[in-house]
Amino acid sequence: MDTVITMELSGGKAQKGLELAREELLRLDALLSIEGADSEIAALNRGERSELSSETLYLVETAVELSHATGGAYDCTVQPVVEAWGWYSGEPAVPDQATLKQALSLVGSDKLTLNERGVDFALEGMGLDLGGIGKGYAAGCLNRLLREAGVTSGWISLGGNIRAIGSKQGGAPWVIGIADPDDPSAYLCAVSVRDCAVVTSGDYQRCFEQDGVRLHHILDPQTGWPAQLGLRSVTVVCGDDTLADGLSTALFVMGPERAENFWRSGPYEFEAVFITGDGIRVTEGLADSFSCDRNYEVVYR
Repeated sequence: MDTVITMELSGGKAQKGLELAREELLRLDALLSIEGADSEIAALNRGERSELSSETLYLVETAVELSHATGGAYDCTVQPVVEAWGWYSGEPAVPDQATLKQALSLVGSDKLTLNERGVDFALEGMGLDLGGIGKGYAAGCLNRLLREAGVTSGWISLGGNIRAIGSKQGGAPWVIGIADPDDPSAYLCAVSVRDCAVVTSGDYQRCFEQDGVRLHHILDPQTGWPAQLGLRSVTVVCGDDTLADGLSTALFVMGPERAENFWRSGPYEFEAVFITGDGIRVTEGLADSFSCDRNYEVVYR
């Protein structure tokens, strides 16, 4: 999962739940990791297989559907571009123009074919990266597993992915902080939620500086460059963990105006917090559960 994972569970089944959750995370990481030697995704990207398990195929199908719905703002075939930027190696740097152009030519969910057994790439060198929805999918799997194990209260944190399980003991909602992009160690605002996912994508989470320019890891699949349309962070609140994860990335890439219009007219039900360099905007469904010491605007349909 390539992140620090924290869980807090309450109730008589909590300890057993933690053990089950750890086993499930290890299983999913082995299945979906882009770098794991034995993972299905890594083997597919190496050209060693095209058939996938039903679980991995389902996640790829979900990713392709999300790509189409967001007009390509999210795209699971962005792997060659991410690799060109050096994010997998841990040594990110701006790629040269020829390398980036070649990588971009391999991006596009319309260039892959899904069948009942797996995935076929139209071009040699294409690859999948499910990082944009993988942690969300994992959080959803953990939530179902823990519920079945008898856990009724708690939360799971996988980096910027938070899953609230039920309410606090006593019935109060969970209060989930949203980081200040200018000072990620501090919270800028918060949302009070019960039994849902809260996922944040921000330009501060993974970034580096080159030639005096700060560059982050959220790449626009259309340009191959870090999305720079005015958003500093996007937080999505949604009942579906996988969808919340993918949408937080897609909305960030879209930029404020397009993201808000997508919320108004898009095919998915969710709420969001948009933080730009100029202010904070919150969709109307969060108006009563949002708290912030700074001024903010409520966005209406």
